[in-house]
Amino acid sequence: MRCAAVILSGGAGRRMGTRTPKQYIDLEGKPVLYYSLKTFSDMDFIDELIIVAADEYIDKVQKEIVDLYGFYKVSAVIPGGKERYHSVARGLERISGGTDYAFIHDGARPFVSSYTIERCLHYVKKYRAAVAAVKSKDTIKLADDDNMVKTTPDRAHVWQVQTPQVFEYLLIRDAYRRLLDDEDRLRDAGISVTDDTMVAKMYADVDARLVESTYDNIKITTPEDIEYAKMVIKLRNKKS
Repeated sequence: MRCAAVILSGGAGRRMGTRTPKQYIDLEGKPVLYYSLKTFSDMDFIDELIIVAADEYIDKVQKEIVDLYGFYKVSAVIPGGKERYHSVARGLERISGGTDYAFIHDGARPFVSSYTIERCLHYVKKYRAAVAAVKSKDTIKLADDDNMVKTTPDRAHVWQVQTPQVFEYLLIRDAYRRLLDDEDRLRDAGISVTDDTMVAKMYADVDARLVESTYDNIKITTPEDIEYAKMVIKLRNKKS
C-alpha cells in the first residue's frame, strides 16, 4: 500500500490582516505549515508529500521549512493555481505512480492528529472516500437571499467538514481531470467547488464517509485563531 498527501499552502490569508500568509505565520517558534507537515511525515504509511504553494513562496517553503526541518518525504514544492481546485489538481498530478490513496490537507490546519489520519485511512479502504469532520455543536439555520430563516436542519445530521479528505488516488485524480474539463460550464452555472468530496461525488458518484475528528483541528483564518493555536501548543507541551 502506498499513500501520498497533498498539502495546500497557497492561501493569501486576507482575513488575517497581515502581509505574511497565515500558513507561514510564526506559531511558537515555527511556521504554521510546519506542524501538519510534521504530523504527516511521522506517519509510517505516508510515503510522499507534495506541497502546493504560491509562486513567490516556493523557495521559502523549500529552504526555510522542508530543508531546514528535514522533511525528506516532500518530493516536490509546486506552484498552485487561481482557485483551490486548480491547486489540488496540480498536486494530484505530481503524485508518483503506484499510489493507492491520496490525502488532501490544508496547510493552515496545524493540529490534525495522527489518530484522525489513521481513522481516515481505515475508512477510505472501505468506502473509497473519507473526510475528517466534527458534529456541529450549534443549531444551524438555512437562510434565503434576504437573510430570513427558512429551515433548521436536524443538528444530529449536521457536521463541520475539515481536512484531511482522503480518496482512492486514481478516483480523485481522474475526477479532478473531469472537473477541469467542465469548469467553464460550472462557472456559467454559478456552481462553486469548495471541497474535494464534492468533486468525488460530482465526477465519480462516490459518497465520502464522515470520520469523527477533533475540535482543535481548526483552520487558521483570523488573528483570534492564532491566539487559540498558541494556547493549544502550550497545553500540549505541558502534557508532554
